[in-house]
Amino acid sequence: MSPSPAFDFDPVLQRLAEESLRLVAALPFLALALFVVWLAWLLGRWLARRALVARLGRRNPFLRELGRTTVRWLVLLGGVLVALEIMDATALVGAVLGTAGVLGVALGFAFKDILENYLAGILMSLRQPFAPRDHVVIDGNEGLVVALTSRATVLITLDGNHLRLPNALVFRSVTLNYTRNPSRRFEFDVGIGVEEDLVRAQQLGVAELGTIDGVVAEPPPRAFIVSLGDSNVQVRFHGWVDQREHEFLLVRSEAIRRVKLRLEAAGMDMPEPIYRVQLHGTTVPGLPAPEPRRRPSAPEQGDAAVAAPDTRATRDLAGQIEQDLRGRQGAGLLDPAAPQE
Repeated sequence: MSPSPAFDFDPVLQRLAEESLRLVAALPFLALALFVVWLAWLLGRWLARRALVARLGRRNPFLRELGRTTVRWLVLLGGVLVALEIMDATALVGAVLGTAGVLGVALGFAFKDILENYLAGILMSLRQPFAPRDHVVIDGNEGLVVALTSRATVLITLDGNHLRLPNALVFRSVTLNYTRNPSRRFEFDVGIGVEEDLVRAQQLGVAELGTIDGVVAEPPPRAFIVSLGDSNVQVRFHGWVDQREHEFLLVRSEAIRRVKLRLEAAGMDMPEPIYRVQLHGTTVPGLPAPEPRRRPSAPEQGDAAVAAPDTRATRDLAGQIEQDLRGRQGAGLLDPAAPQE
């Protein structure tokens, strides 16, 4: 029976001794590399606090912080590369960059929505598409702008609820801003009898619109015929409201009421839809004839003046917006003083 072979530990011990000596010899270089990384970190923090970096985002606190963070990490990355060169580990750089590339692709797919909202927030902070308290409609969602954060745009709807819209949705959606141009046009249709003088009806309505508090003189109110119905002719009236001083819906409501009263006072016929009903084989003996429909009388001038509603601009949501802004310590990435696109 042949003897079993013995394992020789000498090569292993010799390799461990060589690696230990190499590690001990590399300790000064390791200390120097760590010192370089520490200096790079300090230098990055010092450069990030310079006025030049702060000046790049002086109108946008988010961009200012983003610039500072970018400077810090770029300087630190340079220090790490120098440290690896000192350690003679430049081959490790390629492996690290390759791993970082694969990891970046995986994280990009995993956090696609978060990154998309973050980048959209950066772009919108540069463009400033709206300002705080602007009345906007974004992708069918209507409200007053409160703040723009790094991930979402916050609105307060007209019924007082908070609405958070992802920045990516806001960035690619159509935005209607009612506040940017203070003048806003309203319109409404009135049915006039086919036998009436349509030109006179337009003149009466336009003249009445010009006397309503809240309807501006320029552009002037207008009226034109839009369609011919079965029992009437549709006349459309236009007027403009300065939303800084008057409430749009209240002025439009008052305009409809006053034009209706003016046309009725002038004896204009505003017929309702006519339906023809035929009854076969049915008799109702003794049924009295229906009384003719009475036209409502126009109110007195004094009564109309007393009953006229207040159309001045309301501030129903102002308290909620101010409270929300105080809780957030500002409007986030929005700057009311910044130029807007």
